[in-house]
Amino acid sequence: MAAAEKLKTTVEELPESRVRVEAEVPAAEVARRLNEAAGRMGRDLRMPGFRQGKVPAPVVIQRIGRDAVLDEAVRGSLGRWYVDAIDAAGIHPVGEPDVDLGDLPAEGQPLTFTIEIGVRPTATLGDISTIEVPRREPEVDDAKIDEQVARLREQLGRLETVERAAAEGDYAVIDFKGSIEGEDGERDYFDGGEGRDHLLELGSGQFIPGFEEQLVGASAGEERVVEITFPEDYGSAPHLAGKPARFEVTVNEVKAKQLPELDDDFATEAGGFDSVAELREDIAKRLRETEERQIQAEFNEAALDAVVDKAQVEVPTSLVDARSRELFDQMLHSLSHRGINKDAYLRIAQKSEEELLEEARPDAEKALRREAVLAAVIEAESIELSDGDILDALQEPAAQQGVKPEKLRKQLERSGRLDELREDLAQHRAIELLVERATAIDPERAAAREKIILPGQ
Repeated sequence: MAAAEKLKTTVEELPESRVRVEAEVPAAEVARRLNEAAGRMGRDLRMPGFRQGKVPAPVVIQRIGRDAVLDEAVRGSLGRWYVDAIDAAGIHPVGEPDVDLGDLPAEGQPLTFTIEIGVRPTATLGDISTIEVPRREPEVDDAKIDEQVARLREQLGRLETVERAAAEGDYAVIDFKGSIEGEDGERDYFDGGEGRDHLLELGSGQFIPGFEEQLVGASAGEERVVEITFPEDYGSAPHLAGKPARFEVTVNEVKAKQLPELDDDFATEAGGFDSVAELREDIAKRLRETEERQIQAEFNEAALDAVVDKAQVEVPTSLVDARSRELFDQMLHSLSHRGINKDAYLRIAQKSEEELLEEARPDAEKALRREAVLAAVIEAESIELSDGDILDALQEPAAQQGVKPEKLRKQLERSGRLDELREDLAQHRAIELLVERATAIDPERAAAREKIILPGQ
């Protein structure tokens, strides 16, 4: 929407961190969307004197009816207008909105609608000039180094054929063909249930539960019938979920992994080192760097939480409920990319949706408190981001997409996500400021302080 056509909004504060936003869409914007909708609806319209798809918008509106075309225009535009209204109102929504659309406007008149929604709570900061935060020292002991060396040996191990029965941890090269009982009592072979020369590590859990265990003790050339039941939450093929199945399996080979000797040759193969001692030194260095990054992340989080503890923040139950729902829905969206729907997840978790929402409440409340405090810090410290800061932040993602930062910035602005990026960057800067002011103290000293009982308590 052009600058001259921006929505007009008024904001009324309601109890429990909710607001009512009244939005007005300019008449020119309504007319533009009306003509766009007429163009879409006229693509299949056949009228004498016009080629199909070339009927002018005014003619389409006259033929179909203005109200019908306007209704289509509003349906297609309300989502964008909602985003614009939230942006124009300068609020930070929490939860699902209640949107009330008024009557469709007459020609030349603006369109109005209202939004009722929860908003981020406000915080009153305590003293943030001095912050003491426990910080642990990195610990890299021999046991952690030994664990990494063992993983390298596993990665560099070689499979060799053995002339004995397969044991757990061995590898079996198998042919298999699976079937289930059909309605007529005959065996029905199913798609995806057949393989040849498949390398299977026994005990890895790669196959359906119960499959690998039934091959322990098998020798090369042996044929076995493996009986299993597909899990109830079998997302790969829902039509097989919970059904018993039979697999005809032929063991072609049994292989065992031979680990390399722990010597200088191994060190060279593992990373080009001259000795095992050099390899261990490099592992220790990398483990320490990883540990220090983790410690810094913990310290940053603890610095923020120390400021949250000093602040006064009222978080209504309704907001916690709304954020819990958001977290739950985000998790379901993530799981859907792995082929797991809500019903399957509830079966896996063995919990109801209500129980999972209740479990999400502590994280939801913590997130809301942190966001409120960060907003207060940003305001108190007058943290602002320039266009240059935005472009700097977009350098890497723009390079990954093969576009210039300026173009990516315009894309974010058109999609209504630029303000979201700006806020994220401001929050990161606020956290950096708090971390700079934080003084690290020994964790044992911090724990001892917490145990002190003050007089009168």
